Amino acid sequence: MAAELWRRWPWLAGALAAAAALAWVFAPRAVDVEVAGVARGPFVRTVDEDGKTRVRDRYVVSAPLAGRLLRVALKAGDEVAVGATVATLVPAAPALLDARAVQELTERVGAAEAERARSMASGQRADVALRLARSELDRAKSLAGQGFTSQQALDRAEREVELKTQELAAARFDEHATEHQLALARAALARARSGERGGERWEIRSPVAGRVLRVAQESEAVVAVGAPIVELGDPGKLEAVVDVLTADAGLIRPGAEASLDRGGGAPPLAGRVRLIEPAAFTKVSALGVEEQRVNVVIDIVAPEGEWRDLGDAFRVDAKIVVDRRADAITVPTGAVFRHGEGWAVFVADGGRARLVAVVPGPRGGARTVVQSGLEPPAEVVVYPGDAVGDGVRIRVR
Repeated sequence: MAAELWRRWPWLAGALAAAAALAWVFAPRAVDVEVAGVARGPFVRTVDEDGKTRVRDRYVVSAPLAGRLLRVALKAGDEVAVGATVATLVPAAPALLDARAVQELTERVGAAEAERARSMASGQRADVALRLARSELDRAKSLAGQGFTSQQALDRAEREVELKTQELAAARFDEHATEHQLALARAALARARSGERGGERWEIRSPVAGRVLRVAQESEAVVAVGAPIVELGDPGKLEAVVDVLTADAGLIRPGAEASLDRGGGAPPLAGRVRLIEPAAFTKVSALGVEEQRVNVVIDIVAPEGEWRDLGDAFRVDAKIVVDRRADAITVPTGAVFRHGEGWAVFVADGGRARLVAVVPGPRGGARTVVQSGLEPPAEVVVYPGDAVGDGVRIRVR
């Protein structure tokens, strides 16, 4: 019997080795995971968006009337005082006229002269008619005194004098009007022939003391009424404007702390939210998605010496504090996931993953507050994959 077992021993050993190999191959392997510790300490939640600075009080100086703007000597950055001349307007040159247009203006002058002569003749005729009516009235009065004419004839003679007086006055008014029309026609013809520009000058003055932010029209040009010329403001009174999603705007309150990072290795500037504008607008993101956003205005409360090199429309990265806690338990945001109706995490426990239900709080960047379910110094699995489950063996990478 012993000899028979001895002869079968190699076969038995091979079978046991094959069984062990199969068991090793099909045995569940440990899942490689990343873990992070549960931390307790201060927690700050911020809304992070980019924005830009702007001068708080901006003044756009525009042309008060149409004309020819002389070249503006001011440059961006120049200081101006209240009442200083920033631009000068002169009358624009007349339009170029061909021979036909000049001839038309000449004929208008001739027509105006003829009309004036006609009105003068009408005035003289009205004057003669008035003198004749007065003579008839004197004769009627004399006859009425001797009883040779009726009262009705006397009244008619008096009304005729009144009528002729009014006609003479109307003729005088027509004569004055034709004189003005003739003067206008002659002026238009003289301006067209000479092409000279008027000598009038209108100086546009600064309404405030500050610096030139931008020169909208530097070269000499003909401008219309209301055309912008220069923009003025005080760069020492800056604010930041940050557009945020309307969903995040509901978390921000006036007076909230903020920090403004201008880049270049400079330390962030302290700020404070002054206003959340009441009207939102639609903005297309870099991915082509339409978003509803609203502007948040932030006052710079840092000392002026720290941001003296900032100017109008400079880019800044803003962090607006919406929640601050002195003592909070936090985990990486990637460790919290939906489980049924609630939330859960996988805790690393003795080389295995244990499912633990948690009640999450606010999220701030890469960390999420856990209100209950975890305590330090536990470690949680970050970004668990489908292979990770309750009780599954894990191995930390």
